[in-house]
Amino acid sequence: MEKNNGQEIGAFEKYLTLWVLLCIAGGILAGELAGVHMERVAAWEINHVNIPVAILIWLMIFPMMVQIDFTSLKKAGGNVKGLGLTVAVNWLIKPFTMALFAWIFFDNLYSAWLTPEEADQYIAGAILLGAAPCTAMVFVWSYLSGGDPHYTLVQVSANDLILLVAFIPIVRWLLGITDFAIPYDVLTTSVVVFVVIPLVAGYLTNRYLIKARGLDWFNHSFLPKLKPVSMIALLTTLILLFAFQGRQILAQPMHILLIAIPLTIQTYFIFFLTWFAGKYMKLPYRTCAPSAMIGASNFFELAVAVAIALFGLHSGAALATVVGVLIEVPVMLSLVQIANRWKYQ
Repeated sequence: MEKNNGQEIGAFEKYLTLWVLLCIAGGILAGELAGVHMERVAAWEINHVNIPVAILIWLMIFPMMVQIDFTSLKKAGGNVKGLGLTVAVNWLIKPFTMALFAWIFFDNLYSAWLTPEEADQYIAGAILLGAAPCTAMVFVWSYLSGGDPHYTLVQVSANDLILLVAFIPIVRWLLGITDFAIPYDVLTTSVVVFVVIPLVAGYLTNRYLIKARGLDWFNHSFLPKLKPVSMIALLTTLILLFAFQGRQILAQPMHILLIAIPLTIQTYFIFFLTWFAGKYMKLPYRTCAPSAMIGASNFFELAVAVAIALFGLHSGAALATVVGVLIEVPVMLSLVQIANRWKYQ
């Protein structure tokens, strides 16, 4: 099997769900023991953006963006059908099916357990997840399922470029349906801070380091040292989020399960939709598998950042995006197993 930029799943990523659960417990405990201090940290904001969390999220996102190579798009010609399927599913289908599942569950099936305000917040968080296709972990899922690493890089690069222009209008329109008044400036600022700046910085760093030190050094020396920064920042962010939301969660622990159910259904739905569409289009397995993986998984780091900026650290929307982190690894590993079991020529 051909490696994808040296990517493979390590023990840390494999047990990410366990680390997230430990961070949930640690964050709730910290919130109970240091509630006053946590409130002070929560108050460190500029234009509705919490400064400590913003720094941590930037540290999460930059290590992913530095891997993107837009020169790979020159090789897209041989994968037009696969790339077309990916773009159609990720931007014309996925955000809207996520909103539909969220509305069915939170506004209807869960109406006996959720207030209308809680339902709207959880729908908003789900929409943010659905509008952001995966950027980093898809390399791992593609590697584990034997996907074509070059095609994976092409589709990630293409999706990042589309995200720059499509994310804001899709999110604003779908959130508008939920009767949220979405400040356009806050949404735009979030995308600039958490996508545009790290994307440009990552691309320039990528080009400079490869030119100065070589591709082999970049892949096998620089990236392995940078990867822990992203994971540590992610887990630290989760501790802060759950420290701020601990009392709400302790009062309503069942909400974690209620949020996880539609998010899980959406993940499987998008995977199977893309998988069978790819087979119908007679895509090679090594193109079909990563096409299905990128749509099924989410750019949850961006979703968390935008949820915090729009709705606040204590919001249900932020909680919903964090649940997306919680289910990501076990659900995606199950899809990797399905892809490997259904592998075809």
